[in-house]
Amino acid sequence: MSKFTPMIEQYLDVKSKHQDAILFFRLGDFYEMFFEDAVLAARELEIVLTSRDGGQQKVPMCGIPYHAVNNYLPRLISRGYKVAICEQVEDPKQASGIVKREVTRIISPGTIIEDFMLDEGANNYLAAVDINEETIGFAYIDISTGEFQLTEINSKNALQDLQAELQRVAPAECLLSARLTRNSLWEDKPLGNDFLFTGFPDDDLDLQQSRQVLSAHFGQESLDEWEITGCHAGALAAAMIVSFLYTTQKSRLLHIDRLQIYRSSDYMELDGFTRRNLELTSTIRQNRKEGSLLDILDQCRTPMGKRALRRWLEQPLMNLEAINKRLDGVEELWADISLRQSGRDLVNKIYDLERLSGKLGSPLLNPRDLLALKQSLALLPAVKDILRDSRSEILREIAALDPLAEVYDIIDSAIDEEAPLTVREGGIIKSGYREDIDELKALGAQGKNFLLEYENREKTRTGMKYLKVGYNKVFGYYIEVSKSNLSMVPADYIRKQTLVNTERYITEELKNYEDKILGAHEKLYLLEYDCFMEIKQKLEPFIPAIQASAKAVAELDCLLSLAQVAFLNDYIRPHLTRDGRLEIKAGRHPVVEQSLNDTRFVPNDIMMDNRDNRFAIITGPNMGGKSTYMRQAALINIMAQIGSFVPADEARISIVDRVFTRVGAADDLSAGQSTFMVEMVELAHILNHATANSLIILDEIGRGTSTYDGLSIAQAVSEYIHDKVKARTLFATHYHELTRLAEEKKGIVNLSVSVMESVDTVTFLKKVLPGKADKSYGIHVAQMAGLPRTVIDRSYEVLAALESAEIPARHPEVQQISLFEEGPNEILEELDHLDLDSLSAREALMILYSWKEKRRG
Repeated sequence: MSKFTPMIEQYLDVKSKHQDAILFFRLGDFYEMFFEDAVLAARELEIVLTSRDGGQQKVPMCGIPYHAVNNYLPRLISRGYKVAICEQVEDPKQASGIVKREVTRIISPGTIIEDFMLDEGANNYLAAVDINEETIGFAYIDISTGEFQLTEINSKNALQDLQAELQRVAPAECLLSARLTRNSLWEDKPLGNDFLFTGFPDDDLDLQQSRQVLSAHFGQESLDEWEITGCHAGALAAAMIVSFLYTTQKSRLLHIDRLQIYRSSDYMELDGFTRRNLELTSTIRQNRKEGSLLDILDQCRTPMGKRALRRWLEQPLMNLEAINKRLDGVEELWADISLRQSGRDLVNKIYDLERLSGKLGSPLLNPRDLLALKQSLALLPAVKDILRDSRSEILREIAALDPLAEVYDIIDSAIDEEAPLTVREGGIIKSGYREDIDELKALGAQGKNFLLEYENREKTRTGMKYLKVGYNKVFGYYIEVSKSNLSMVPADYIRKQTLVNTERYITEELKNYEDKILGAHEKLYLLEYDCFMEIKQKLEPFIPAIQASAKAVAELDCLLSLAQVAFLNDYIRPHLTRDGRLEIKAGRHPVVEQSLNDTRFVPNDIMMDNRDNRFAIITGPNMGGKSTYMRQAALINIMAQIGSFVPADEARISIVDRVFTRVGAADDLSAGQSTFMVEMVELAHILNHATANSLIILDEIGRGTSTYDGLSIAQAVSEYIHDKVKARTLFATHYHELTRLAEEKKGIVNLSVSVMESVDTVTFLKKVLPGKADKSYGIHVAQMAGLPRTVIDRSYEVLAALESAEIPARHPEVQQISLFEEGPNEILEELDHLDLDSLSAREALMILYSWKEKRRG
């Protein structure tokens, strides 16, 4: 004999199959949790933990009303929990014994479809990583839109490149194969704590099984057409995702109908350091969109446009023709104010077609979704019309979108304009669509007349003036009589309920009517639900076409946004080349200039090439504008390669394959890394990955150690980039000793930020000019920051002593040995024999630390 009740036994049986999830177990109007799940959920949701009779013992329990699940579910998912929704799948009235229950869906951070848990302006990705031999497979999907992509990574720095892809995609959840973690490639090189990893047992899928999974979903013909067959590692990762989704979603995933291969070489590569340092999509301090480059460029009117623009910014193009194709569209919309405004007005009324198509392929579709789809499709003919005479190729392609008239007609003919949010309440289907539904609706309408007529008849028969006929869901139909009229109640009235001031009764006639009308209502609801599901099934084959039109509208929205931003901010069209030149006249920082309320941004020229002017050493005071100058160069290059106009008077920009930044530093305590270690990791990454077609931004490297160490590293790095890498580089430094490199090496030039001095003040002019700076003005900056006057005075005293080589130090400074002293040097000899191209970032750091120990020894 079981020690638990049948219901708890049922719960335990379901829970045994979903031990990695919190089980929401439907009991009537509540989702209940028991045992460990109850303890966990009560703590995380801050709800009462109680208990209930489980048979021979009390079991911990907590619960939430089913209608309030939207308030509680996001709190668990956002904290990384997985939730299994177990519903009653039969009518309790029809059940013999325990009501049948099944898990209808498992929700995890990477499998969210619900609008209330999604950011409309950002994708919510589920990623997967696997390995085949020495090749890493990486795939990711947004289940809410159907976007599904894969790539393969087989470089010598594969894990670093994987890390960069993870940082770009920023998945809400990542499936990780045990096959990868056991591989020698993985030794001591974890991906860190920035992502939520879900383990996936690799013995579930081998290469053959992965192909079978993908073929079963997409069809072998499609896989061959997309050239998936040859991507072994990528297929493993993609199959992990498909298998995981079938397990969790319990649906056919009809909106996931395409798997696209991409190659990182098709896009400018931006590592995590660079994305963060340049604040492309979020700010460093607050991790918010406000204050980022995306915030400036995003004038999109649709959610799908906002997501597309974010993807453009995260993956700038490398193909010159594709960039100019976008620029042509932006220029046409920029030049034609009427076209631009008409386009923006139209797309502003279009709902999120991408996610609507995703819902069309899921069990979560509701009648309001179809009405939103219909209203959006109604605008597509107008979109086609305004773009009909476009000159640019990209706008003509958008004008060729499918207006989906058949989809519009299906919805328009069937779905009532006042349809409710849920599919179980009736009122969904338009009158005239189905005769049997119309008949039941008519019966309901007649019922209202019957009740009014019956109430008047009973008032006349009984003589009770205040008699009332009513209805509620608990007691059904009733006749309500006030206490003062109880003596007039006829014998055929049957008491049903007693209230404070009234009594409620029923009659045989009213009971017969109730059975008839409620039966009709129940039948009507079932018929409307079945009809809705038939309409859904009729629309499902159009999902790919809806997705294609959604993509076209999103692209138009992006182009309109970039054109609007260019118009409002006085941007110009850049001239893109492959000649290695970066020539910007009167360039401006796109974000900083928007933050200056009453101050005019000081523009600056940037003139670089791949020969005589490829490495600029920038000196000058803090707050002089060095960092802004360098960042704006990087941002303008990125903007140009997404197809945007740029903040400048003129711009000639050669395509770059990667942008690197080494800007500022903070301790990474969670990874056990100091400021200096973080700086060295970033530097090692740059030196190992940069090419002659890259753009490198270096800001004050070498500050986290002693002066001589820092200067030595800064000079060695400068020489290596100049001699070996040959990338265009902007290097801001306070090591004035480095300015002599301009005299020693062709291609290195000096730049400085200008300053205007008066008797007791210094004005930073923010202008970058040729030549080196003579002073740093650090004490003046300290004074501006509000340091005490005594500290400022003492600083000037020490500075004067240092400049005259008479240092009034209270403790003698320990003499440090230079890496570049005369005579034999073991470190330099090792450096001569190093193959830097084959070193990993960790190996390079270990060598640096060993050199430091040798110098101390």
